[in-house]
Formats: sequence, C-alpha cells, structure tokens
Amino acid sequence: VQLQASGGGLVQAGGSLRLSCAASGFAFRSHSMGWFRQAPGKEREFVAYITWDGSITYYAPSVKGRFTISRDNAKNTVDLQMNSLIPEDTAVYYCAVRRGGTYSDRQSYNYWGPGTLVTVSS
Repeated sequence: VQLQASGGGLVQAGGSLRLSCAASGFAFRSHSMGWFRQAPGKEREFVAYITWDGSITYYAPSVKGRFTISRDNAKNTVDLQMNSLIPEDTAVYYCAVRRGGTYSDRQSYNYWGPGTLVTVSS
C-alpha cells in the first residue's frame, strides 16, 4: 500500500489550498478514506472522511464549511479542498485508509501516507 499526499505549502490566511492523495497497492474503490492533521506539539486529529463511493462525507467541526473532501475512483485519488484557511490550520496533513470502526478515530485507519505540510501565515 502506498499513499502519497501532495499540494501542501505556505499560504496567507484567507487563502486556499488543494491537497491530493494518490493511492496504490490496494483496492482503492472499496475503501473509505480519511484526512487527518497534526500540528506541532499536538496529537493527530481527524479532519475529514469519505465513504468508498463518495456518497457520505463527515468533517471535524473546526473545518466544516471551509474544507471539502472528494475522491476519484478512476484515478485512485482523494482530495481535500481547503478554503478560508486560518493560522490554526497549520499542520502536517495525512491521508489514510480506513479499516473499520469510528471514522474519526485514528485507530480505525491502518495505512497512512507520509503527510504534506500546510503553513498558514497571519
């Protein structure tokens, strides 16, 4: 299993970024996916979730209305569109494959990508 996130970078508050996670080595279209983030000195936290077919999505309250998760099963990618970014969104963002259990619990995910850094300046 390989997950490679891209699209991170430095952006000013109020700006936008689009993260993309390319997946390979497993039946991508059969698995739900999630995005998590980890800020310096903090625990990794749930950001967004999408079911295998893209029909259901969930978001952390802190990003709901600003972030949108989507997937393309033909391309084996899952994206995270981030708008109205604030400095508190600064973190390393990870995509992950859900194996089961609560969608917002990182223990429910068994494969993780290396992450991509997002820095939001004020």
